[in-house]
Amino acid sequence: MTEQVELFEFEKKRPTIKGFPELHWTGKRPFRSTQYYPAQLKETYGEPDESGWLNKIFWGDNLQVMSHLLKDFRGNVDLIYIDPPFDSKADYKKKIKIKGLGDATSDSLAFEEKQYSDIWTNDEYLQFMYERLILIRELLSPNGLVFVHCDWHKNSYLRIILDEVFGPGKMMNEIVWTYFGFKRKTARKFPQKHDLIYGYANGEDYTWNVQYVPHSAEYISRFKTDENGRKYRDDVNPTGGGTRIIYLDEFEGDIVDSVWSDIPPVNPVAKERQNYPTQKPEALIERIIKASTNENDIVFDCFMGSGTTQAVATKLNRRFIGADINLGAVQTTTKRLAKLIEEKNSTGFEVYNVNNYDFFRNEVEAKQLVMDALSIQPMSASNIYDGELDGRMVKIMPINRITTRVDLGELIHNLPYDIFEKRKVENPNEPVERITIVCMGHEPDLKAAFSQEVGEFKIDLEIVDILRDKANLQLKRDSSGSLAIRDGKLYIESFYPMNLLQKLSLQKEGVEDWKQLVESVMIDFNYDGVVLAPSCIDIPTSNELVKGVYDIPEDTGTIRVKVTDVLSESLELEVK
Repeated sequence: MTEQVELFEFEKKRPTIKGFPELHWTGKRPFRSTQYYPAQLKETYGEPDESGWLNKIFWGDNLQVMSHLLKDFRGNVDLIYIDPPFDSKADYKKKIKIKGLGDATSDSLAFEEKQYSDIWTNDEYLQFMYERLILIRELLSPNGLVFVHCDWHKNSYLRIILDEVFGPGKMMNEIVWTYFGFKRKTARKFPQKHDLIYGYANGEDYTWNVQYVPHSAEYISRFKTDENGRKYRDDVNPTGGGTRIIYLDEFEGDIVDSVWSDIPPVNPVAKERQNYPTQKPEALIERIIKASTNENDIVFDCFMGSGTTQAVATKLNRRFIGADINLGAVQTTTKRLAKLIEEKNSTGFEVYNVNNYDFFRNEVEAKQLVMDALSIQPMSASNIYDGELDGRMVKIMPINRITTRVDLGELIHNLPYDIFEKRKVENPNEPVERITIVCMGHEPDLKAAFSQEVGEFKIDLEIVDILRDKANLQLKRDSSGSLAIRDGKLYIESFYPMNLLQKLSLQKEGVEDWKQLVESVMIDFNYDGVVLAPSCIDIPTSNELVKGVYDIPEDTGTIRVKVTDVLSESLELEVK
């Protein structure tokens, strides 16, 4: 029996408006429906609020996450802030340092771990954003707001796409965030010192709370002081008539406009700093959330990174949903929020996986691991294929989700058909190319769909499904560790995160204490066999180590321990 897949359809393309610009790119595909993707609850932290609500974090492709959310949250999200890739042509890395080795400023025992790559073909980036902005529109409440953070690389394209998705006249703001700091000398242009944030309204009656900043010292200096100590001016002439007296304390401050020059980037020594690339300051997100929502409104960020949106929403008593495809981002956010719950007694949250692909920590590392494991020779000069294996061109499809017909679109669009035409003429009975695509699960009609799309060209297509064909493939070395119970206490006796040790080129005896490798320990003393619900959370500061020894409560059942290393990779151990 064929399993029924729940589909969500969107409104058809908006009618063409005379004189209204629309962005076209080669291979632009309409996006009019998506299917429901299941999610698995993996962890819970803290307690729900009075209404039973728990905030939600999802690990997975945000297209699939948003498709999942449509079932329960379509038209119910009040604010969406996203800080998506900028197409900056850069790799973003996080500095990893082993605790207790070297002094605080030493980099001798540190290395950089790539978190994600922001390198795209132009068409691929635009289609990626187009589809996600449509899903964002579908999730927004009738009067919800979306703020899209970008910079000079793609801002002009994104604005036209936003106009198409939300309609003409829906743009409410172009915010310029100009940040200060060291200005690097550039050879033939002015240094870049600002980002742009586009605000769009889904309807007319959206929430708006005017924001203020303190008056400047120069402005205050214009005021006199009366006998009661109040600051006043008596030279105000607003209408051209007589003057009147105004008092400084009658005004809340200067109204925040669309140029924000008062918010600096995250300070390297700030408490909020997570050592995550592209992290935005809490003050920036706080201003957006305060202006456009009220308490208990739902705030969503599907490119959550280090979890700044979620942390600020928690502090401001807003409900939140977050998502990221990078497990390092999910682990960083989880650690950050768990600590916040302990400090503030805030509403708890749940962590879900979408599509249950628990294989890789991040997309960048995943592709490299697959290529290494299959001995694929990389092709750095190609924007079509990732490598070559035994005379076949190899394309690695998106990791951590099944490959669909839509995913084939980029490959099919970029194929060198002019070369294929020559090969077809020269050898009409031979394939014009032999291509292997590597995936983790795929739709059953993928091969037929490919043949149909390439039409007249004979292409020998091989599909290597890691879940099916390479189930025993050793992609990474598993971590190991051990627990012990003595005298009413739980001891973590050992922890060997093999990938981390391999990256550091250290032997086990090269680290004096396993705690130096650990960012956090979470313990569920009554594990139900399905969902980790830690009641003991050990997250030390950057200069401290986890305890490693924990008191066992009297009503303890099965004990489940989650140890997360400084690479954000986790090992879960169990003892009864």
